Amino acid sequence: MRALMTVIAALAFGVPAPVFAQAQETTDYGQPSEYSEPVESYSQDEIVDAVSDFFGVTAEAAASAMERVFSDLGRPVGYIAGEEIAGAAGIGLRYGEGYLTLRGLGERQKVYWRGPSIGFDAGGNASRVFVLVYNLDDVDRLYQRFPGVEGTAYFVAGLGVNYQRADDVTLAPIRSGVGLRAGANVGYLAYSRRRAWLPF
Repeated sequence: MRALMTVIAALAFGVPAPVFAQAQETTDYGQPSEYSEPVESYSQDEIVDAVSDFFGVTAEAAASAMERVFSDLGRPVGYIAGEEIAGAAGIGLRYGEGYLTLRGLGERQKVYWRGPSIGFDAGGNASRVFVLVYNLDDVDRLYQRFPGVEGTAYFVAGLGVNYQRADDVTLAPIRSGVGLRAGANVGYLAYSRRRAWLPF
């Protein structure tokens, strides 16, 4: 995340971003508890527990935010847990990274995302992001641009949610704190296997 903040500053002031060596990631973002029954999606209780632990909010707050998501979209097949940083340099820039976990996939996969946005103050804000994943039957389908779905952003119990959709795959990013306003201003996010600095 420190590398992301450095790049945001470099882009803001027109300074070439340094080349960062790839480091072994040790951050454990947590995951829902494993259930013994062989299912291909996560239950609402599992996601509520995961969101509560991830953001450090009460189970009641997490349940309030998840109620509408499950009503709209049903049970997710996976999730991405990670962090992102956003800042303004004439146009808002956003970079994030986290781990994709799919029910039955066996192991987590590193995921990066980036995109333009508007409405940020100068400087950078870092926040945690938990993304619910729907209708993803092939991991390769995640690695594309996901536009925001108009009219889907809402805020409940200190958590903000909006929907993104491309090729029948739907993502529901959940943010808290400084990430709330940032999430509401996202035009699209492009997801990739490797870190990329150009947001367009």
